[in-house]
Amino acid sequence: MEWTVQELADRAGVSGRTLRHYHQIELLTPDRIGANGYRYYGPTAVARLQRILLLREAGLSLAAISEALSTDANPADEITALEEHLAHLEHERDALERRIVSVEHTLQMRREGLQPRMDMMLEGFNDRYEAEVTEQWGRDVFEQSNRWWHAKNLTQQRQFQADAEQLLAGWGELHQSGVSPSSAQAQQHAATHDSWFAQIPGTPQNAGDLNKTRAMLTGMANLYATNPDFHPAFGGAAAADFAAHALRHYAQNL
Repeated sequence: MEWTVQELADRAGVSGRTLRHYHQIELLTPDRIGANGYRYYGPTAVARLQRILLLREAGLSLAAISEALSTDANPADEITALEEHLAHLEHERDALERRIVSVEHTLQMRREGLQPRMDMMLEGFNDRYEAEVTEQWGRDVFEQSNRWWHAKNLTQQRQFQADAEQLLAGWGELHQSGVSPSSAQAQQHAATHDSWFAQIPGTPQNAGDLNKTRAMLTGMANLYATNPDFHPAFGGAAAADFAAHALRHYAQNL
């Protein structure tokens, strides 16, 4: 199958002038040019146009797009680039779907003369731990835990936060008591901390993956010790460091 300039332009949502310009700057070459001078585009050119449109939508200049495509001559490189594009698009789709649910909820409540839930009105707009969780544990962990969190009502969310605060404050109390991180009391609290993670979908504890559970506990222990944002919840940096040592010890002995 082949398409003319106008046929491709209609399907791609661009102008014929744009396609001709892409040809002139050697960004998109037709698969062949007929004896009548018409440009004809087949699967190869259409696949390249798909990449051009994706990169253009991402804000790249034509020069940058040309450079990016020149590095994708190897089929394996093209596959990698497409996988990255797909992951980005899936992320955008999931965020958009959450926002749609948010607006639908607000609209429905208004129609019924009811007060919308505050957490639902901001669904998909402010996931402040998204980047951190995604970087540490992957997109799937964030998506699962995020859906689980926003499925809770406001009372349930507040209870979860209160439980978390109590859990972290417990580390401070143990530290003040003078027990060691490897003591039975500290290790019992580490087990409670581990169980707390297990209730969250997407975590390795929830999935029953022992090796990844060890890695996550160790990673969180390091985060507690090194990130000052966590220290107040533990009762200070020393208490957070105590918790980190206890969790590492617990993880090593799982």
